[in-house]
Amino acid sequence: MKSTRTLLLGLIASLGLAVAAHAQNISIATGGTGGVYYPMGGGLAAALSKYVPGMQATAEVTGGSVDNLKLVGTGKPYVAFSMSDAALDAYEGEDKFKGNKVPVRTLAVLYPNRMHVVSVEGKGVNKFTDLKGKRVSTGSPGSATEVMAFRLIEAAGLDKDKDMKRERLGVAESVNALKDGKIDAFFWVGGLPTAAVTDLANTPGNTIKMVDHSELVPAMNKKYGNLYVQDTITKDVYKGMAGDNKQATVMNILVAHEKMDDQTAYNIVKTIFEKTPDLVAVHKEAANFKLANQKKEATPIPFHPGAVKYYAEKGIKVN
Repeated sequence: MKSTRTLLLGLIASLGLAVAAHAQNISIATGGTGGVYYPMGGGLAAALSKYVPGMQATAEVTGGSVDNLKLVGTGKPYVAFSMSDAALDAYEGEDKFKGNKVPVRTLAVLYPNRMHVVSVEGKGVNKFTDLKGKRVSTGSPGSATEVMAFRLIEAAGLDKDKDMKRERLGVAESVNALKDGKIDAFFWVGGLPTAAVTDLANTPGNTIKMVDHSELVPAMNKKYGNLYVQDTITKDVYKGMAGDNKQATVMNILVAHEKMDDQTAYNIVKTIFEKTPDLVAVHKEAANFKLANQKKEATPIPFHPGAVKYYAEKGIKVN
């Protein structure tokens, strides 16, 4: 009896060690709570924890793309949401990553991120150049909103430091500051609809103003590469829009460190495309996660080998 009991205890211990050895903790770097990255990241974390054996994934609130890419650069087990322009800067060691290249790889091309330049009636902001002399939030530190806002301001021939009083707020904070009369306008780049912007549009006493700026895209692309497209936020997206908003769009991608093991990368990509309904239930932008969008031309960052393997199984060549 004693030897049998010892044997059983030994087997249980061995099984416990085996389970522990295969356990994986993954952190998903997202963004602020008022945007789309955070709920989307929460949905992805839940799906990975549910469908990938041994994996426990959690979503983290961050400043946005730039912070996310820096977290990937630590080499710790991070999966990160990022705009493609910020990811290219990290990959090449430019702009906010000057001298600090991040060995980042694409897992998936996700959905289009729409630049919102937002004000409300009564602030005197009707066109982009009206931002001169105004109090403007250009996005939180560590966000790709800030990167893209600076590029738009530059393309318009304005000086981000001299021509406006600049604040550095996330989208939720920007909305509250605009409601309170502390700023006149803000930049935000995100999916549709963005909860915080919806909140502003639905607030009694405020009529939203979406400022057109798509005409600045060619100048941005001339300097930074073909990362941006002229696009439209239709007037039915946010209550009170006077018409369609002509704006600039950039793609979102999901990235990881080049040293993430191939099987983990494969499992993450497989979950995204085979459990998409779980993600759509969290935010409808996940409906734009499509295999047809996975192509070399859609991201400036090389695909991870684990992702390449999954796409190859689906008949898609991405490298």
